[in-house]
Amino acid sequence: MDSYLPTSEQNIPSESELAGQLAHTTLDDNGPNGQMPAVPKYTPFEPVRQVSKARDETAEKIRSDFEVFIEKFDSSRHMTGRVQSQATQPSNPYLDQLKMMRNYQGHTMYIDFADLNMYDPVLAGAVAHQFEPYIRKAIQNLVWKHCRAYAYTNTSMAEVEQSRPSGSMSREFQVAFYNVPIKHGIRDMRMDKLGHLISISGTVTRTSEVRPELIYGTFTCRDCGGVMHNIEQQFKYTEPLMCQSPTCGNRTNWDLNIEQSKFIDWQRVRIQENPNEIPTGSMPRSMDVILRGEVVEKAKAGDKATFTGMLIVVPDVAQLRGAGTTVQTEREGQERTRGRDGFTNEGVTGLKALGVGDLTYKLAFLGGMVQAGESKGATEGKEYEESDETERQKFLESLTQQEIDELRDMVNMEGQIYNKLALSIAPAVFGHHTVKQGLLLQMMGGVHKVTPEGIHLRGDINVCVVGDPSTSKSQFLKYVCGVLPRTVYTSGKASSAAGLTATVVKDEETGEFTIEAGALMLADNGICAIDEFDKMDLKDQVAIHEAMEQQTISIAKAGIQATLNARTSILAAANPINGRYNKKLTLRQNVAMSPPIMSRFDLFFVVLDECDETTDYNIARHIVNVHRFRDQAIQPEFSTEQLQRYIQYARTFRPKLTPEAMRLLAEQYRDLRQSDSQGSGKNSYRITVRQLESMIRLSEAMARVHCTNVISDHFVREAGRLLGSSIMTVEHERIDLDEDAAEFEDLSAEAVQEIDHHFAETEDVAGGHTMEVEDSTANATAAANERLSRMDYDEFERTKALLVSEVRKQDEHGMRLEELVTWYLSVQEAEIVENNLDIEIEEKVVRKVIRRLTKKDQVFLAIQEGDGATSMATETAEQPPQKNPLLVIHPSYVSPDEL
Repeated sequence: MDSYLPTSEQNIPSESELAGQLAHTTLDDNGPNGQMPAVPKYTPFEPVRQVSKARDETAEKIRSDFEVFIEKFDSSRHMTGRVQSQATQPSNPYLDQLKMMRNYQGHTMYIDFADLNMYDPVLAGAVAHQFEPYIRKAIQNLVWKHCRAYAYTNTSMAEVEQSRPSGSMSREFQVAFYNVPIKHGIRDMRMDKLGHLISISGTVTRTSEVRPELIYGTFTCRDCGGVMHNIEQQFKYTEPLMCQSPTCGNRTNWDLNIEQSKFIDWQRVRIQENPNEIPTGSMPRSMDVILRGEVVEKAKAGDKATFTGMLIVVPDVAQLRGAGTTVQTEREGQERTRGRDGFTNEGVTGLKALGVGDLTYKLAFLGGMVQAGESKGATEGKEYEESDETERQKFLESLTQQEIDELRDMVNMEGQIYNKLALSIAPAVFGHHTVKQGLLLQMMGGVHKVTPEGIHLRGDINVCVVGDPSTSKSQFLKYVCGVLPRTVYTSGKASSAAGLTATVVKDEETGEFTIEAGALMLADNGICAIDEFDKMDLKDQVAIHEAMEQQTISIAKAGIQATLNARTSILAAANPINGRYNKKLTLRQNVAMSPPIMSRFDLFFVVLDECDETTDYNIARHIVNVHRFRDQAIQPEFSTEQLQRYIQYARTFRPKLTPEAMRLLAEQYRDLRQSDSQGSGKNSYRITVRQLESMIRLSEAMARVHCTNVISDHFVREAGRLLGSSIMTVEHERIDLDEDAAEFEDLSAEAVQEIDHHFAETEDVAGGHTMEVEDSTANATAAANERLSRMDYDEFERTKALLVSEVRKQDEHGMRLEELVTWYLSVQEAEIVENNLDIEIEEKVVRKVIRRLTKKDQVFLAIQEGDGATSMATETAEQPPQKNPLLVIHPSYVSPDEL
């Protein structure tokens, strides 16, 4: 009897156990005078009788009603705005889905909450309040009723005709609801929503690896070998309270039988508030979402997803862990210590260890359904899995009949659709039609390709808008981010290389290093808009080289070697170096970008703030109307929703080049290369093979705009026009040939005499025409003076190239001045005759050009006759220049080709 006495090493009996023990105490055991003894005597241990579990009648009623809903729901009588073509589907989609689960080895039943709400609003309200275990039990009952062979694992139909087969395990089924009417934000999560069926939305920033989670454990007693099945795990490792064997009282010695336990896939996803939901001046909040079963790996980093499930409370492991310590699960040993209240010490207690309050719990969301938002390239990831027609048909089935009619009308516009779609982009911005056309093609995108060697060729189009202040560059970026679902907006100066690509962080619970997605990864299959691109540091610009061309991000940090996808289009906005764009400088000199970055942009648009009376008035009138009438002042051809649907439909096409388009592409690329290799410096950057690939991508995007799979010549010409408009022509001041004013006056006088003599021969003696002839003579004199004093930059460069090439041919022997002038006039004779130019004036012009190249530009070196050699730049009055010096290339001159 002494072994049953309560000691400090045994559990204190509960009130019910104590009452039962006292009932077995007889009067014979009383002390003298019939008083109750000080210590009661207990009867020997008796086996615990099986007590029937309490029955929740309300929950059982909900389970049975839900089973009736699955079996009796008729979709033909409960249409929820679907397309008419869907009315031909089976009348009970959920029962058919239940029977089809065996074919694809599914474990999740997907149910539209709107259907349940229309069928029985009371049942829908009850399902939304903490009855998830009974709903899963209803699915198990229905599977047993309609497909018994699939209700248990490792069984056949013959084994489950009447009863459960021996040694088999029942399958676990999940229920996933979607289209829950109210969608909450992360900031709205409060305790009143705990355990209720709700939907939250957010942007996925981090995903963990998929791990197995124990949901029902089978344990073996170490003392007697007994087995206990289906011990439910409640967010922690839970062992049986006591062995059920009559002769064993084991409470602690258990072994987990992994073979007979039930595991399920588990994944933790970190979501963050959407940018449009963050209040002013607040930091974005985050929350962990737990995914189980078939919904794992449904959300990727960067998705704007909607999660349907329930809010739960879990221990905050990061708060429990002290500095430099780790948290691990420990089983209580045999020698369990008790506190002064008789309970075992679990966890950390006391205000000293926890701070002011016991704040060691946090909110989490148990997601049962994931609906990821469609991205710009929603069909690109399935390009090699399903045909274009299949993708197109799936998209059309998701639209209503009215939306299909609107889409058909837009497609039938053919030649007009291109300009109308461009005018519908950023309607609040006046003008900039070419920039809007480029943004439309960027949103359409080209076609991703894979070579036989496995090399990926990007189809995304990168666009950079360079311009003066107040030219609506940021407006374009904000509009694109608002139209497309998967876009990220960032600023260049406030972005680092790690923030744009990816960051290696340590997980706060496991201590392992994980990868957190940056802006380019979050915009995968979308557009990453980078404002103030020129303000980025050079090392940060280098970090996105790989992402812009190869569309991958390679990481080798903290023992992690990975190559991540960054299939995104870059939309950048940059300001010129000195605030205003200088037309006399090249684009590379105007923008603080490296040449490798510039070559990776398909299109450059230079937006200038030029003063024009008509344009300024129209812009002012447009802005005033927008401020006065708001939306009434902006009437685009298509709404934002229509534009989004058209883009998503157009991206299902995979255009291919025709032989005629291929030849035209080759010709345009050849012409661009030839114009760039002339050495005149009129192009903003050199034409490379990347510009040829840009024309191919732009042509494919043009074909998608017109919803066709054939790239015609017209599309290639439009792509070449856009690419040509992005190559800015550098404007230069006219070259001043008047280095000596006195000489200019003499030459001008001679020119005037020649022109007067020329017009004297044709002078009309009639008095009525005398004034007209005098006016013509004056105009010709002014033109001659202008011709002799200034020359266009391009013409000067061409003349310079001809003269330098001829002198180089003579090697070190050089060439006399008169010989060089005579050679040049003979070469240009055909052009002089064709343009009706005066040969004598052209002779004086070329002499002035040679004098400038010798005296100022130091291209030629004039060698005088005699022992010494001096240049015209060092002539003095005592040593007049010779009329026919020997010209050689100056030793310090370097041609542009040599650079």
